[in-house]
Amino acid sequence: MKNKKLTAPGFGRPRLLVLGCGDVGMRLLPLMRDRFRVFAVTSQPDRRHELRAAGAVPIVANLDMPETLARLARLARNIVHLAPPQSEGVTDRRSRNLTAILPDQANMVYVSTTGVYGDCGGEMVDETRPVRPQNARAKRRVDAERVLRRWARRSGSRLAILRVPGIYAADRLPIDRLKKGTPALRAEDDVYTNHIHADDLARIIAAALYRGQPNRVYHAVDASDMQMGEYFDAVADKAGLPRPPRLPKAQLAAAVSPVMLSFMSESRRLGNDRLRAELGVRLQFPHVQDALEKIYPGT
Repeated sequence: MKNKKLTAPGFGRPRLLVLGCGDVGMRLLPLMRDRFRVFAVTSQPDRRHELRAAGAVPIVANLDMPETLARLARLARNIVHLAPPQSEGVTDRRSRNLTAILPDQANMVYVSTTGVYGDCGGEMVDETRPVRPQNARAKRRVDAERVLRRWARRSGSRLAILRVPGIYAADRLPIDRLKKGTPALRAEDDVYTNHIHADDLARIIAAALYRGQPNRVYHAVDASDMQMGEYFDAVADKAGLPRPPRLPKAQLAAAVSPVMLSFMSESRRLGNDRLRAELGVRLQFPHVQDALEKIYPGT
């Protein structure tokens, strides 16, 4: 599918539908609003003014309620799907509800998670590695990817899947965790984690909308090669906070939430060659330290 299908001759700017317009979606809007007429879906009516002020046409709809989705049918052929699955079960009902009303020959970017790989023992992972989700949250994401792949093949659409790790930004750092003194894993038990700045993720989504290959997976990750404790230490040092204490995993289990413990049980390092070679993305913050230097200059 060529880029010319992004436009609709005779109808001015092409339309773009953004589902799940939270923090990353709001960062995406300034990159899109001059080239598209953007429709942003929210389930919260009180967000309409915020979305309108950001240059989008707000639409109140709920992916959990199929009867609210009629207005979205055939509204736009360009779609950014940022909405997470519902919070229970191992299938993604929201993506099923969505694909029931999407147009044929559409162009979608779906933002998934690197959690679909499960624990890789710290190995380097590329996009060809089979998925092996180890918790319900990741299983829902794998289900969503499969549902959307089937829809794309059936409808003749182009789907790019972005697998995204921990998203950070100036207002998305573990500051509260550090202030509370929540412990981290000792080095010999620690896991490798992956990162992407929220602004870079917005730029990656835009690039994938234009240049993503059909049914292609891309790792939306930076070049950081850090263990989780190293990340906490780096933020603590720049923010002028104490580094977190380190504990063995058996002791840490009693000090953190089950969700955090699940993150601390999976170790993987993700390459981003496709991101650079196929999407042509040059990251503004190729390493966490680059962003921290900007957030905390002179420290």
